[in-house]
Amino acid sequence: MSNHPLPAQPRPRSQRKADVLARLAAPVADCWVSTADGDEPYLVPLTAAWYQDRIILATSRRSPTARNLIAHGRARVGLGPTRDVILIDAALDETFPVTDSGALGEAYAKQNDWDPRQAGEGFVFLALRPRRVQAWREENELPDRLLMRNGAWLV
Repeated sequence: MSNHPLPAQPRPRSQRKADVLARLAAPVADCWVSTADGDEPYLVPLTAAWYQDRIILATSRRSPTARNLIAHGRARVGLGPTRDVILIDAALDETFPVTDSGALGEAYAKQNDWDPRQAGEGFVFLALRPRRVQAWREENELPDRLLMRNGAWLV
């Protein structure tokens, strides 16, 4: 007999989508961002913002994350603990200098605990368009974890 409680009933996909959007829009939405350059993977923690259906990241233009995204256009973003996982495969939509970011920069600063526009010209905003979204808590949610495919919500 297991010491672990039985998993709760799986959330409907519509609830998972709502939970994903709430996590993305939450204040100081910390995430893990994975990019690669050839066979050299790179994983870094960053703070994201959710603006106009895109994930907005801020980092140094010279960082491996920015270089990899600009060169290859793809990233995987992970949010949540291991028992409340959100994985997002995303494509680079646009890159903005932080000093010339307009409403996007304002939205990022409003959602987060710092304003990259004060960091100087070496920083950029990277706007990522989600292409695939998965979300699950326990094994019982694995069968219906796919919520977005090819940039279109399935729910």
